[in-house]
Amino acid sequence: MSRRLSVDGIALCLLFLLVLRGVLWGAPTPSSSDPSRLIQTPSAAVVMTGRLVADVRHFSWGCSVLLEVDRVEGHRARGRTELQLPNCASPLLQGWHVRATGVLRRPMPGAHPLLPGSAERLARQGSWSRLRLDNIEVLRRPSTPLVDLRREVAQRLQQAVGPRRGGFLSALVLGSAQVQLPEDVRQAFRVAGLSHALAAWGFHLSVLLGSVLMLARHWAPCLRLPLAGLSLLLFVCLAGAQPSVVRAVLMAAIALLIRESGHHSRPLGVLLLTLSGMLLFRPGWALSIGFQLSAAATAGLILTAPRLEQPVQGCLPDRCRGVAAVLSIPIAALLWTLPLQLLHFGAMPLYALLANLLVTPLLAPLTLLAMLSALLALVLPPSVLPLLLWPVQQQGLVMAISIWISQWPGAQLLTGRPQGWVVALLVVGLLPWLLRASAWSRRWSLLPMATALLAHGLFQLSDGLVAVEHFGRHWLLARHRGRAALVSTHGDDRSCRMAQRMATVHGHSRLDWVMLLDPVATDVLPCWQQLAHRVEAPQQGRPPIAKGKMLRSDGLSVHRPQHRIGSLVLRAGWQRWQLLPRPQALWAQQGQQRSGPQHVFTGIWLGFKPSAPQRRWLLQHWAGSRFIGL
Repeated sequence: MSRRLSVDGIALCLLFLLVLRGVLWGAPTPSSSDPSRLIQTPSAAVVMTGRLVADVRHFSWGCSVLLEVDRVEGHRARGRTELQLPNCASPLLQGWHVRATGVLRRPMPGAHPLLPGSAERLARQGSWSRLRLDNIEVLRRPSTPLVDLRREVAQRLQQAVGPRRGGFLSALVLGSAQVQLPEDVRQAFRVAGLSHALAAWGFHLSVLLGSVLMLARHWAPCLRLPLAGLSLLLFVCLAGAQPSVVRAVLMAAIALLIRESGHHSRPLGVLLLTLSGMLLFRPGWALSIGFQLSAAATAGLILTAPRLEQPVQGCLPDRCRGVAAVLSIPIAALLWTLPLQLLHFGAMPLYALLANLLVTPLLAPLTLLAMLSALLALVLPPSVLPLLLWPVQQQGLVMAISIWISQWPGAQLLTGRPQGWVVALLVVGLLPWLLRASAWSRRWSLLPMATALLAHGLFQLSDGLVAVEHFGRHWLLARHRGRAALVSTHGDDRSCRMAQRMATVHGHSRLDWVMLLDPVATDVLPCWQQLAHRVEAPQQGRPPIAKGKMLRSDGLSVHRPQHRIGSLVLRAGWQRWQLLPRPQALWAQQGQQRSGPQHVFTGIWLGFKPSAPQRRWLLQHWAGSRFIGL
């Protein structure tokens, strides 16, 4: 036993060093021949050729596709760039070789550290440039049998049982990374705590491999092992070489080889060996959210689920003790992935345990049926499929349960995204409980856990302002004791979506009020009303609040002073800020030729980008003051 513990300890230390290496030095960077090195100022049209690495993807702002570049302006290049399509109906498919002409630019970085933008999204895919297309020409359409197979499966299932249910069945077979599901379906599964049902990982592989091994249980090992290997290869080909898929396949292959050789595998050793090998090969996978969640959930199933069964059994009535094993699995996975959910999303699903209990008994047979349906969709004519797939359509109950639970009050607890050191303290506090360490260790682990909760709670309850500027639009989020209000210079759809993201990442499901300063009346008022209890916007040329009037809630207020033309005064707890949303408000200040009582205001917020003379005037007349947007 001591030898096993020492080997596991060495393997765990090695894995920790590999993770640290991946986090610190595993982030991808552009090579010397990357297209981003050729971005010109001022921008000029360029011609590049390459191969499309995916089908066209649809986003809220339009459509795009990723290009693996081989030449730019006739010179050899190596890297990726995103093509922004002017027409979403363009029939561009993965594997095609194209010549694209357009203006090459750098993608926009996030407007705030908690609000990553297109630059961060593309960097994770190995791209640091964007080409706004003027023209695109297809040079070759090579044969792509594997990609065509994925596309054919998804299209036939969607044609047979409808785009929503067909997309859900396709995700059970191919994984959500290969299928573009409706955003409301993705969001419903995420809020209900069932995102793992759509992602290709170990559960889907276990259904496939378990079915294959059961059918071949009476075969000779020389036949059973190749058949299992083919099923693993098929799973990788269909789901793609994502980190979570690679981890599941490697663990299954190692465990299968050990079992077929007549030995017993140790799940923890197999996990440590798999993760270490993956990070040696690709250190950047340590930064993949899918890899982190998959590894954490698997560790929970191996290390904590067996230990949880007895405590859970003791908490249940005598009649229900048989479900303790079923309960311990989702509880262990949820506890191990909780720190990652808080770190990356700032939210946790409150009904995830109940949702998993309701869905898990249905998910295994449905996944198997979806795989059989995919096979039938490839070999049978489309006219016959709706009749044969009628039983599968009735299993839309899984999707219905997810959507139903996601609409419950408080289905998602928004905690706000904590800082990294807070999450690290939380992990240190949780581990002794998850590993069932000694009572002494568990008592002392309460200290870092309480420190993490206290630090994050104090931050969430503190007063302050969060300012964001993006594409000439400005947002100001005022926070006080766990509540918030927002001022926005624009009222369009893009501004509302950004305001929703700001509120979510800071842990606010609903704002007290929103003030829109856009002189043009908004045409997406329902979007703003969904975000806040009260929305004030300009009406018939009148400002949202008149002079001398106030918009307020407990500890948060904004009013328009009588003597300050165009400016506003915002209060967030003890802080008092002067808001200058338009240049006219600053001109009025300059016309008064007053330095102003500097001690009255905590600072000044500008809802526009000031010119150089305006900056000098502000710094001269408001010396020592805090500025936001200067």
